[in-house]
Amino acid sequence: MVHLTWRNGLDEAETAEVFELLSEAERVDGVAPAGEHVVMRLRAHRGVSEQIEPVQADVGGSEHFVVRADGGELAGYAHLDTEGESEGRPLVAELAVHPRYRGNGVGGQLIRALLERSETLAESGEEDSGRLRVWSHGLLGGAVRLAERFGFTRVRELWRMGRELTGGELDEPVLPEGVTIRGFRVGEDEPELVRVNHLAFSWHPEQGGMTEAELREKEELDWFDPAGFLLAVDSADRLLGFHWTKIHPDGSGEVYVVGVDPNTQGSGLGRALTLAGLRYLRGVGCPRVMLYVEADNGPAVSVYRRLGFERWDVDAQFGR
Repeated sequence: MVHLTWRNGLDEAETAEVFELLSEAERVDGVAPAGEHVVMRLRAHRGVSEQIEPVQADVGGSEHFVVRADGGELAGYAHLDTEGESEGRPLVAELAVHPRYRGNGVGGQLIRALLERSETLAESGEEDSGRLRVWSHGLLGGAVRLAERFGFTRVRELWRMGRELTGGELDEPVLPEGVTIRGFRVGEDEPELVRVNHLAFSWHPEQGGMTEAELREKEELDWFDPAGFLLAVDSADRLLGFHWTKIHPDGSGEVYVVGVDPNTQGSGLGRALTLAGLRYLRGVGCPRVMLYVEADNGPAVSVYRRLGFERWDVDAQFGR
């Protein structure tokens, strides 16, 4: 019925098939089955396609598990991120099953392949098999049951919070003395942005490692707009913090990233930047806004609740 192969890269045709599968799963489920990190990897690491038995190496920190039906149609896909293994970070997987092939064991086949791969890495001394993490976006019932069936439990939660922007009041941002807000300058601000981002998110498994190259990749995306990339600078134009906003195709806004230099904590800069971004999004016509926040980041959740945000749904990471 279905046949699984491993890839250390995808060619153009395979990448297009994966994007089509992800889009169909999102249409049916109402939530994207893979995060932006995977989408960026798919765009950046295509063009190499190999089948190796046994698996000997990965390319670019991305490994791909492809399940095809007898007729050749793509029935399931899993992405395994191995980039952080040398630093002791978990192997992180995201997967999707085409709605037409659900209930046929495709999800289980992908999970077994991911577990076997993590065990292979453990045997080679490269990784601990217990570090495999699998995302479930939206906590869909089928995904949760699949995780529980293989002995996974919830180890991390990412909340999606949101609020309406129309009809409500938004306070004026109160900036620390000597601080102003300006727009991002493409080709000039990248090094300072990466520096402050690293300081602000040194603890974060994904955001903290953003490089200048990754930032420039995002500048090429359709939604990128420097006008909505707000930077807080001091009188010497030194970057202290930023609020990167995003506008989705449906017109809704997103608090994409808010980061401040830890040395500014307690000054109210984070709240001021958040308000400035919300007012910007309302000003360009966004009717509502959303954001992602770690569920165990109590201070941030409290700030967003005070700004009128409520929890909409949950992404969870499962581990054994």
